[in-house]
Order: sequence, then structure tokens, then C-alpha cells
Amino acid sequence: MLLTLADRRPACLTEVHAALTTLPAPDQARLGVIEDWKHGPHLLTYRQVERTFNLVVDALAKEHPDGAPAEVLARICDDLLEASIPGEHKDASTALASTGPTWRPSPARHGTAPGSARTPRRPGGTAPATCPAPKASCSSATTTQPAPMVAEEHRPPVPELARRMTLTSCHLDPVRALVPVLARMPAAGIALGDILADSGYAHRDARAWAIPLRAAGAQLIQDLHPHDRGPQGTHQGAIIANGNLYYPATPRPLLQPGPLPRDAAPEQVTAHDTRAAELAPWRTASSAASPATTPTATTGSCAPQS
Repeated sequence: MLLTLADRRPACLTEVHAALTTLPAPDQARLGVIEDWKHGPHLLTYRQVERTFNLVVDALAKEHPDGAPAEVLARICDDLLEASIPGEHKDASTALASTGPTWRPSPARHGTAPGSARTPRRPGGTAPATCPAPKASCSSATTTQPAPMVAEEHRPPVPELARRMTLTSCHLDPVRALVPVLARMPAAGIALGDILADSGYAHRDARAWAIPLRAAGAQLIQDLHPHDRGPQGTHQGAIIANGNLYYPATPRPLLQPGPLPRDAAPEQVTAHDTRAAELAPWRTASSAASPATTPTATTGSCAPQS
């Protein structure tokens, strides 16, 4: 099937059969496309391709479909994507980017013109997408979410190859679908480093994104949602601001950092980093606690951390 797609052929089983039967003779023998039968060599038939395909579909399907792939199918997809990373780039970076889900509608039905209906805002926090068919026919729409490699900070650039990917029904939260895919990487011997994400990932229940990924060893670098910036109240006396806990005596101006513009000049970046460095000592020790525990703050001290 991958040979067919790589050759830009239509994704039909007849083309899969053609791709296999046109391989070099040694590869056909290695893969069993040609077998020695009692009456001589036997070439793979289309009926055998079709039966094999149906057996594979049955083996990888879920007993009760819910819009997400079965675990065995998800792991096979992980392995296929990992095999596509050239050996010289496998250890080039541990950083990944979550580029956000791409919504793919089902084909239009009932003669409805594209853009005639809209779907509600998706769970991932992204903008609504145009649906080319009535709401009833959007049930087969899917979301694709790749996680490409990106360069680590102060390291050389790397090819932005997709290392992991999810494909689910659009009715499922794409962020929750991506978490187990990334969390499986350390078990496969692939360390998780920085994970870059936009505010759609940051502005959600921590148990759906931050906690499981931090438990897997990832460092989250993400744009805060505008609703999460600045002071957000207190927790046992500590100030909640920008996703961290700070001592009560923290100077208020330091708790109001704004995001850098996309076209920030070098001097703006330097000023922003300096301000962030001034704020860092005021974080409570519990801000760096295990993500699996509930943060608590020591309220008796108002001095910054050393």
C-alpha cells in the first residue's frame, strides 16, 4: 500500500497488486509475491491481495469503533513513521512541534454546494472549519495532527520530518488523541525533549495535556492563552500567574509579561528575556514539583528563591 502511494498511484487494491508484481524478482521472492507451488512458480493474484487486505483490516479494527484507531493500528503507524526518519537524523533533535489539527471534511453529498454549512468549534480550540455538506454527512470527517521534528534551542536546524501523527474522527479531542502517541515514544527508546505548542494546547485541563507529557519527560514550550496571562488569583497564599506559583511579595509589574510579536527585533527579545530572568527567582519551590502531584506553596515566606 505504501509503495502504491509513494508511486503516486490511486489508492486501489488493483494498484497494490500491480506495485507488488512489478517489484524486482529478488524482492518478489523475499516478500512471497512469487511462491514455489507443486506445479511451479505461482504469482500473487488480485484475489489473494484482496483477502490479505481484509484480514489486515479485521486484525487492526476495533470491536466497538469510536473514531480513534485501535492500539495495535496506532503502534503500527508509529513504527511506519519512525521508519521514515533517515538514520542520520534520528538523534538530531528531541524537540517536536505540535502544529495543530487539520480538519478534513467528508465528500459532499446530496448535491450540497461547498461552504453551505459550518461545524461548531472543535475541541482543540481551533477555529471552526467549513463543512461542504449537511451536518449529517460530516460524521465521517477526520482530523490529522502531525508532530514534526524541530531544531532545539541554540542547535543547528534539522529537517522537519513528521515523527508522529494522529488521524481521528473530528468528534474526538485532537489534543487528547495526540498525548498517548507522544507518551509512547520513551518506551520505544526515543527521548522526549521540548514540545512546542500554541495556546490551544496550553488553555485546557492539565490532565489532558501537560501532566501526562511532563510525566513522560517532555518540557512544554507553549504560547499562553490570553486568558491565562498575568495573575489569576492565589493558591494557599501563592500567586497564580502564567501557569506558575509565585511568592506573595512578587513585584506586580513582573507578573505582567506580554508575548513577543512575531517580528520582534533582537533588542525586544533581549528585554523580554531579561524580564523573565528577573521573575524566575520569585517562583515557589512547588512550581517545579512533580507534575503528578498537586502543587502546594509555603505561605510563610515572602522571600524569593535563591
